[in-house]
Amino acid sequence: MKQETNSPDFGLPYQRLHALKGAGALSFLSGVRIVDLTTSVAGPYGTMLLSDFGAEVIKVERPSGDDARHWGPPFLNEQALWFTAVNRNKKSVVLDIRSREGRADMERLISSADVFVTNQPLDVQRKLGLDEAAVRALREDIIFVSITGFGLNGARSEMTCYDLIAEGYSGVMDITGMADGPPQKVGAPAADMLAGQDAALATIAALFDRMRSGKGHSIDVSLVESMTRFLSCRISSYLGSGEVPERSGGTDSVIAIYQAFETADHPITLGLGSDAIWKRFWQALDDVEYGERPEFGSNSARRVHREKIVASIQEILRQKPRDAWLALFAEARIPAGPINKVDDVAHDGALRERGLFYVMDDGHGGQVPQIGLGIQFDGIPCAPHSAPPRLGEHTEEILSGLERET
Repeated sequence: MKQETNSPDFGLPYQRLHALKGAGALSFLSGVRIVDLTTSVAGPYGTMLLSDFGAEVIKVERPSGDDARHWGPPFLNEQALWFTAVNRNKKSVVLDIRSREGRADMERLISSADVFVTNQPLDVQRKLGLDEAAVRALREDIIFVSITGFGLNGARSEMTCYDLIAEGYSGVMDITGMADGPPQKVGAPAADMLAGQDAALATIAALFDRMRSGKGHSIDVSLVESMTRFLSCRISSYLGSGEVPERSGGTDSVIAIYQAFETADHPITLGLGSDAIWKRFWQALDDVEYGERPEFGSNSARRVHREKIVASIQEILRQKPRDAWLALFAEARIPAGPINKVDDVAHDGALRERGLFYVMDDGHGGQVPQIGLGIQFDGIPCAPHSAPPRLGEHTEEILSGLERET
């Protein structure tokens, strides 16, 4: 893949990124058309993943646009950066589906589609005439994908939801934060991103089955359930032991030792996840005897003595700066790392080298930063097909194409 440097004017962080051009755009789902009625983050992220794999995604928006178009500041070139983060490779079509003409266009789009994605609660789907039964009446073998807060059935199916609400229901907030502090939300829209990823994964599975059976499928994704599944290890531990996990500021885990530590300057993370790593750690510290102590000989034993061990490690690590420890642990194959800020991550040389961060031309004389798929095929990072669309940018192109198809 060819990488080109941008303008030498590095006034904003994105201007230090490379522009991706050339090979790398995936075509695994080429020929698959997705009609996407979703807004905000979960649905758009799911359909963006499918577009990264080569599907054609037609983003149908109401005249006011996706809610996320208005989530700012910050804006860049009049585009909300939350919106541009999850909407590349799509074509924006504006329709007023409450009008006769808009409804007719919507139905023609659905008839031409392989996949239909919505994030409206079931009662709203029915009110709009865009629930599964109505959509399947237009194309029998369509893959119908619903992303809602609580799913299409059950006692909460009609309730509205956002990522914050789903995180609260899931239990993740109660185990996030300091022991003496309040529950905390994860610092990113975790439920949205997980649900979107689930929707994309399920869609690919359903498309694969349709190739064999010729039949469509209904996919029902719930933000709360996607987020709750994220806690599988914690919930499983409770179900089998009766022990309720508590907030500990990231200092407690089934693994001993597995937490953050202070150094002479900046904190680090340290994961001593096996007996072999435990021994290598103490060898690296030139204290083989401590690593061989029988009372610390297993993970279960180290959990019993966790407080004592943590105090010993912390006293040692305060004696040198972070980078010195990380260099030593890397050489000794000890899992350890920095606690990066967002700007540290965005300028991480190794991530940039692998093509995770880049800019692309927005088609309107500017550039837009992107966070890539993070998956490489055949040693090549995935490249974008097109920039996040302006509102209604492709309405005429798509609708005139439907006229030709009919």
